Amino acid sequence: MLGHSTNPPSPTLDIIINNGFWPDLDPNAFREEERVHNVTPPRLRQSLRAAVADVNRQLANYQHAHQQAGRMACDAIPPEPWQSPGDIQLLYLRAVYAQAQADLLERYRDASATGKGDERGEAKDLAADDYRADARWAIAELTGRSHTTVELI
Repeated sequence: MLGHSTNPPSPTLDIIINNGFWPDLDPNAFREEERVHNVTPPRLRQSLRAAVADVNRQLANYQHAHQQAGRMACDAIPPEPWQSPGDIQLLYLRAVYAQAQADLLERYRDASATGKGDERGEAKDLAADDYRADARWAIAELTGRSHTTVELI
């Protein structure tokens, strides 16, 4: 029985169509890469769609500037000298995936009233904050802004 899973296979999810400039998203790839197999398909899609809307809003000026320069899709953006081909799409997906992960962690926070439940919830909140920081970093890296982390004491 080694190598056999008792869990049924996850259903295949439809591609999420983006705005034409940024790549469409494959929820199946997100589920595999981020290991979120326990999330229901509707919830997973909702988190990804909200993440796309948020990241696209943050990148609206960047997208507009490139479209004004005649680049109608992100794969037409010339990479910076330090970037490898595909880095722009990779950073975009990282930002979206991190935002979606933060949303999922907050939504699936343990509602238990026990001390252990509270500790798990606080750990998930910290992890969600880390994912949001990852999203900010990816957006800053993508747009060429410096990414400074400021921590309040």
